[in-house]
Amino acid sequence: MLSAALGRRSCSCVRRRRRLCPTLPSSSGCPASPLSPSPLRILSSPSSSRGVQGSSLQPGANNVKPLEGVKILDLTRVLAGPFATMNLGDLGAEVIKVERPGVGDDTRAWGPPFVGTESIYFLSVNRNKKSIAVNMKNPKGAKIIRELAAVSDVFVENYVPGKLAEMGLGYEDINKIAPHIVYCSITGYGQTGPAFQRAGYDSVAAAVSGLMHITGPEDGDPVRPGVAMTDLATGLYTYGAIMAGLLQRYKTGKGVHIDCNLLSSQVACLTHIAANYLNCKMEAKRWGTAHGSIVPYQAFKTKDGYLVVGAGNDQQFVTVCKILNLLEVSKDSRYKTNKLRVQNRKELIEILSARFSEKMTTKWLELFEGSGVPYGPINSMQQVFSDPQVLHNGLIMEMDHPTVGKIAVPDLEKVCNCVPRELVWRRLQWRSVPEGYVHRIQGPAVRYSEFSASKPKPPPLVGQHTAEVLKGTLGYEDNAIEELLRTGAVVQHEVK
Repeated sequence: MLSAALGRRSCSCVRRRRRLCPTLPSSSGCPASPLSPSPLRILSSPSSSRGVQGSSLQPGANNVKPLEGVKILDLTRVLAGPFATMNLGDLGAEVIKVERPGVGDDTRAWGPPFVGTESIYFLSVNRNKKSIAVNMKNPKGAKIIRELAAVSDVFVENYVPGKLAEMGLGYEDINKIAPHIVYCSITGYGQTGPAFQRAGYDSVAAAVSGLMHITGPEDGDPVRPGVAMTDLATGLYTYGAIMAGLLQRYKTGKGVHIDCNLLSSQVACLTHIAANYLNCKMEAKRWGTAHGSIVPYQAFKTKDGYLVVGAGNDQQFVTVCKILNLLEVSKDSRYKTNKLRVQNRKELIEILSARFSEKMTTKWLELFEGSGVPYGPINSMQQVFSDPQVLHNGLIMEMDHPTVGKIAVPDLEKVCNCVPRELVWRRLQWRSVPEGYVHRIQGPAVRYSEFSASKPKPPPLVGQHTAEVLKGTLGYEDNAIEELLRTGAVVQHEVK
């Protein structure tokens, strides 16, 4: 079984680690010196221009990613943590995702839609990762996690505070064997306080933090944002915090415990809404697509859709009036300044809305083009992924999945050539993605001049890399791995 899982994989990586850390045992176990199992943990002088010893590549070297050589042990599930570690993987980090044997990450069951047996939700936030299936409640499984922590740079988890400590995997436990570790905890409410032991989900945190109070139609009920913005914001905070933790370790030679949580992330993102209350005791309200402090800045209904227009200053407002052929409005004393426009919002919006309703969206797009006023249509997903700028920005990535192969949401233009459009959309509301298409996902939002995030590795199967990591990273012998498999401490997924 192991030969099928590992093929003819060499142990050169283990020999290389032994040269870096001569005390590494030949079978299993942790290095005696957890500060030096990889080149990126051998700290150079803070005055070094590179910041890391072992990096002999010169500026301009072809496609060298900034986190190559950084190892991340990822115990997170669902969205915030996986989103953070996926972004770190895009920058070259080796991400080892620890999953429960059998079921794996919770999101593997979230659907439809599925492609084959794989959840599209899971596939969307787990590229560039290896998966190991470890039963952490088994003492042998917990031992493997400690061994991996000792040879990793970053440890990320999103368990309820205290849960990992019960298994000997809390920060204090890991810090004893790996004082170099950047240990990042993601929770719903933080490590301490009256609510710290509550489980945290995006919608609940969005409600408690006030986000849902300010989201929705002006006279309607609170609304959950269309994507899990609290989870995603926490993921981005986590991503930045881990990068800061690595820099902090470079400066001090010590690891750090990072506390990220959904509540704090979303409250921090309230920005001016929070400041309005804290400084002026101004209670927030829902504005639909409009803005509480800028007018006009909202969606306007056209003959066939919606157009969002934002006039952030007085000159832009004059330009909007010219495009709408409402010059008399721009000269009206009630609308001369943004403050006055906010005070007279209702009357002004009625005038502008009546004019926008007279033309098709495409016509308004033509009229606003080159005006300097921010504008754009409200797009469906089909329109988003056929938008010329989205295509130009390289936001669509293709990958081959290990079991389903070339799979994807259908290319609508190709499908629409052979079946009625209404049938296409009926097929898109489903249960399962048709086989035979290339698997496409949205790619990283950021581009860099010296390297690219091209050729991503596909999201893994549960336990796809268990034997590979045990042998290649920890130096386990085949018989030791076979014993772990036999006892159920780990599981290896066989790729056929």
